[in-house]
Formats: sequence, structure tokens, C-alpha cells
Amino acid sequence: MNMLYTKSFETPLGKMVAFANQNALLLLDFEDSKYFEKHMEEISQGYGVIKTSNNRVLKLLEKELSQYFKGKLTKFTVPVEFTGTNFQKKVWEELQNINFGEYRSYQSQADAMKRPKSVRAVANANSRNKLCLVVPCHRVIGKNLSLTGYAGGVDRKAALLKLEGIELTF
Repeated sequence: MNMLYTKSFETPLGKMVAFANQNALLLLDFEDSKYFEKHMEEISQGYGVIKTSNNRVLKLLEKELSQYFKGKLTKFTVPVEFTGTNFQKKVWEELQNINFGEYRSYQSQADAMKRPKSVRAVANANSRNKLCLVVPCHRVIGKNLSLTGYAGGVDRKAALLKLEGIELTF
């Protein structure tokens, strides 16, 4: 039977909820995020049993989240599994090329994917990222250095960037 595991985590920026199968993290998001309910429904389809308990993936995630929020972790190693369209998966893979303490514009992300005219589609795919923090969509900002487009809220995006040593002033 296909087993899905879930666990909640209290963080300095609010409660986060994770879902994982035996092998990988499928969802990590703030429970009050814009798309959390929709993402949770998408992830839970196809699983017979949902257990509110730890497995090795969620234990590793818990350790890494703690280290991240203490400023001691710059790259997550928890295994992930993307669920989405092929285009979305490519966008999320590109997000993983943005290092801790760096940021990029939506346009430069589209350019890096060799899809310069797809900036809106790239931004839309970023907003549908189901792996908050682990796949760092918070590191993508507007061309004019604006903190737009974060489903968890612009204040959280600013706090995450600040945690990583980035303070944007306008």
C-alpha cells in the first residue's frame, strides 16, 4: 500500500506542514499559504493511508529546518520529488541553482532556462512550488527588486531573504 507521512513544524515564521512518501519530500509549505489546501489535495491523491508520524525523510527535514532557521544550513539535502507539469518541474529544478544568500529576478530565471519570453509562466510555476524553502522560490524577486509573487506572503519572503543575509532597500 502507498503510504504518505505528514508532520507539522513550528518555525519562527509560522507553522509549516510536510508530506513525504518513503523516499522523498513531496510537500512543505506554511499552513496559511495561498495554495496550501490545493497542494495538499493534489499530493494526497493516490495514497491509501496517511500517517501522522515521522519517517526517515521527515526526520531529516526536521533537523535541516532547525539548522536553516538558526542560519547554520545553506543547502537542504532532504530528497525531494516534484509533482507538477514538465514545465513546472523544469522551473523548480532551475530554482535549485540559486544558492543561499543569492537572489535572481523572474526574468533572469526565465533566461537561464533559455525561455526569455516565458517570464510570466516561470513566475506562475514558482508560485505553485510545493517545496517551500527546500526549493527556494523565495530567492526570486521582481526585476525592479520588488518582493512580489510569494504564496507564503511578502513579509515572509523578506524575512527569509534577511535570514540569508539579503536585505533589499528601495
